[in-house]
Amino acid sequence: MKHVYVVGTADTKGPELAYLADVIANTGVPVILVDVGTRAPTIKVDVTAREVAGYHADGAGAVLSGDDRGVAVAAMSVAFSNFVTSRQDIAGIIGIGGGGGTSIVTAGMRGLPYGLPKIMVSTLASGDVGPYVDISDIIMMPSVTDFAGLNQLSRLILHNSGQAISGMALSAYQSSDERQSVGLTMFGVTTQCVTSMVEHLNSTYDCMVFHATGVGGRTMDKLVDDGVLSGVLDITTTEVCDLLVGGVLPATKARLDAIARTGVPYVGSVGALDMVNFWAPDTVPAAFAGRLFYHHNTNVTLMRTTPEECRLIGTWIGRKLSACSGPVRFFIPERGVSALDIEGGDFFDPEADAALFSAIEDAFEVTADRRIERLPLHINDPAFAKAAVDTFLSII
Repeated sequence: MKHVYVVGTADTKGPELAYLADVIANTGVPVILVDVGTRAPTIKVDVTAREVAGYHADGAGAVLSGDDRGVAVAAMSVAFSNFVTSRQDIAGIIGIGGGGGTSIVTAGMRGLPYGLPKIMVSTLASGDVGPYVDISDIIMMPSVTDFAGLNQLSRLILHNSGQAISGMALSAYQSSDERQSVGLTMFGVTTQCVTSMVEHLNSTYDCMVFHATGVGGRTMDKLVDDGVLSGVLDITTTEVCDLLVGGVLPATKARLDAIARTGVPYVGSVGALDMVNFWAPDTVPAAFAGRLFYHHNTNVTLMRTTPEECRLIGTWIGRKLSACSGPVRFFIPERGVSALDIEGGDFFDPEADAALFSAIEDAFEVTADRRIERLPLHINDPAFAKAAVDTFLSII
């Protein structure tokens, strides 16, 4: 039997947890109440904090024996992650918490599969939730009031969140799509290319397009590792620019490692490697004063990469791809890498592009199944999209 797991610190949030569990149980969904507090609970729970703490590699004592709350919260986060990812009976999971509880519960939620319902009712949900959600599909719901006893508003919020998790658990999505899934990366300046690719592929493959904002690339890599994606068309590798130059939408150093680990069929290109991303103009570091900028909107500022930066970026990508043992095809569009990098465009810079292309080729180790090819086309030319798709179909 599947259950909705209701999770929180029963030492400080007991009445709220009990109320939420009752709301869910009254919908007919079985509930398991889990305590992740570090002191004695104030209500009866189904899984005690000591049981959860026992999932820490160093045992429950590493979680519950100290007086330092920060250390205890960090240790309980690890233990809860191990606990919850070991369970096979979760229909959904809902947590409540302030700073400590949110940190503990979302640490476990992030390890659960996409699509498994996850709601975190938190005092922090109206702020920067990036560290708690990361690349998961956690729903953050503001608690509005603090968790300091039940009141008219907190009952309303907990009732709504309980009904939400119950509805998701009772009506679990079942896919009837038998197509293999493939991943594609896209930015606004490569939309024309990637949209064309999807049109070519959609009748045969389930196309998952990821916005190349750092999070998008990491999500795609995780799905490659998880075996969800059967192949990748990584046309927009722009996240590497922000990683190496210092923009606000960076990849991590692990970008492309999943391709190497799995050997998944890979077709890549240099989409949007002409730009580094910043927020509003006044957020651009002083070190970049005097550079060529394009104001995408009031909150996004793009900076053109220089030949020197392009050489650095190209070398990094070439070396990463050379570690891949599966089928790799990498295409270089000689007439521009983005909608801005086109003759007459704001970022048109043949010298910088030449430096990028040469650096990739110099660092790229060609084998029978790892090839690089130049095309006398712009990246958004329909013929470029078709060439990339045709090659992808030949290797997958």
